[in-house]
Amino acid sequence: MSTIILTQDYAAYTPEHQQVWNLLYTRQLNILPAAATKAFMLGLKDVGFEPNRIPDFNEVNERLLAKTGWQLVGVPGIVDNRTFFELLSQRKFPATTWLRTMSQLDYLEEPDMFHDVFAHVPLLANQEFVNFLEAMSQVALNFLDNEWAVELISRLYWYTVEFGLIEEEGELRIYGAGILSSAGETAFSLSDEPKRHAFNVRQILQTPYIKEKFQEEYFVLEDYSQLMESLTAFEDELQLALAQEEIK
Repeated sequence: MSTIILTQDYAAYTPEHQQVWNLLYTRQLNILPAAATKAFMLGLKDVGFEPNRIPDFNEVNERLLAKTGWQLVGVPGIVDNRTFFELLSQRKFPATTWLRTMSQLDYLEEPDMFHDVFAHVPLLANQEFVNFLEAMSQVALNFLDNEWAVELISRLYWYTVEFGLIEEEGELRIYGAGILSSAGETAFSLSDEPKRHAFNVRQILQTPYIKEKFQEEYFVLEDYSQLMESLTAFEDELQLALAQEEIK
């Protein structure tokens, strides 16, 4: 694992950083109680997040380790695939420690700490979700030398961990972090505009994703148990991708 693991320098956060966290947190909490999965809202409390204080990784890790055995590790930015999945397979979630400025409030080219921490960490307190994250990563590590398999792995991660929806008590809810950290996509994903499909691994792996704008399609879980149940089909599809490449 070549990526440098960083220690969060909490004293380096300026009053502007604290204000940015407060603005983003408050804006999302105005809409997420009616939009986010219950597991996310419970997770916010479990990990001790507050609107007026950037999370301290050490404090968060104490809570996460006690709850599900997971922890945050600081990284400089986006890490390579092998490092990413190795960390996840060890129950460690890589998160950047830098936070956007006021001028970057609504647009970033790569994820900052608000996305990595606010949007991802609360669900790390949900045992069913982290069981899937760990198991998926262990499967993924067996296929990282194949480019097409890596693309398929990325699609499953994208349409679940980043942009997943779930049906809860007859209502559509968000559990994907890429939506939870975006006020615009929160509203869009639950509107009548995008296509939504029942969760299906094969269909997910046949659906390229979009980075530059809101997704055009989302996949909806019936419950979190579907995630773990999907991994057998996921591994079968990856094996098929390798076999087809060998034939070419």
